[in-house]
Amino acid sequence: MSQPPTPEPGVPVCYRHPGRESHIRCQRCDRPICPDCMRDASVGFQCPDCVAEGARTTRQGRTTYGGTRRPDAAATSIALIAVNAGVWLAITLTGGSASRLVDLLALQLRGGCALDGFYRPNIVEQACTGTWIPSFADGAFWQVLTSGFAHVQLLHIGFNMFALWVLGPQLEQLFGRGRFLALYFLSLLAGSVVVLWAAPEYQATLGASGAIYGLFAALVVCVRKVGGDLRQLGALIAVNLVITFMVPNISWQGHLGGFAGGLAVAALLVYAPRGPSRSAYQLTGLALIAVVLLAATALRLAV
Repeated sequence: MSQPPTPEPGVPVCYRHPGRESHIRCQRCDRPICPDCMRDASVGFQCPDCVAEGARTTRQGRTTYGGTRRPDAAATSIALIAVNAGVWLAITLTGGSASRLVDLLALQLRGGCALDGFYRPNIVEQACTGTWIPSFADGAFWQVLTSGFAHVQLLHIGFNMFALWVLGPQLEQLFGRGRFLALYFLSLLAGSVVVLWAAPEYQATLGASGAIYGLFAALVVCVRKVGGDLRQLGALIAVNLVITFMVPNISWQGHLGGFAGGLAVAALLVYAPRGPSRSAYQLTGLALIAVVLLAATALRLAV
């Protein structure tokens, strides 16, 4: 194989490929670069090192309420939808409402014994000769979060995931990924807290509705902040609330708890004072909300 000709002495060569003659220079550092090292710039070309350095020092854009702006605002919602869909599929393939996964993931304060096809809450775990259904009081603390990813009915998960697909990307564009996830999970946790305190002790609750209602609440806060028209959004929320209280077997506790949690988180994020300290205010407030919710769950065990 023939070797490329060696550049004559005094002829500029690429700083990354010394064997290549080059008469083009980087617009930033003025070093000679060959065609393989040329990177398009606003004026002329830059070398790979200068392009990488520029990417490191360029300040990332910020969202309306302080988060980092990302081009893929729907990615987080898609990931959450995928997790919910995966759990629903696993529940469906293992027996639907009779799946052991429902017993483990759904939230209920007190456990009970499933025996001979009946649920017997008056039998203690030590005396249960059937299947014991664990509960929050038994130490299944994960249920305050896992219940928000468990669905049995196709219509239930379909509505929740459609709402997440519609609302999630809009809110992530406003808040950024980290703040959006905080809104989602704190709303979910707030719904679980109200379920623990207000729902019947042996009633199992599941579904992402608490988090979804938190997203509705956040959108209300955002629209109110900019002076937008709330009539259509208010009508949609009103219809959902009517369904919540009129249709049996719907956890109004989870819905209202999630809505209240979403209002609190969104108000904190939206109305935090602008300036260099805004992120500190927001993070401190989010931490306080999380502490209050966790304290409320712990207190429920003591009463």
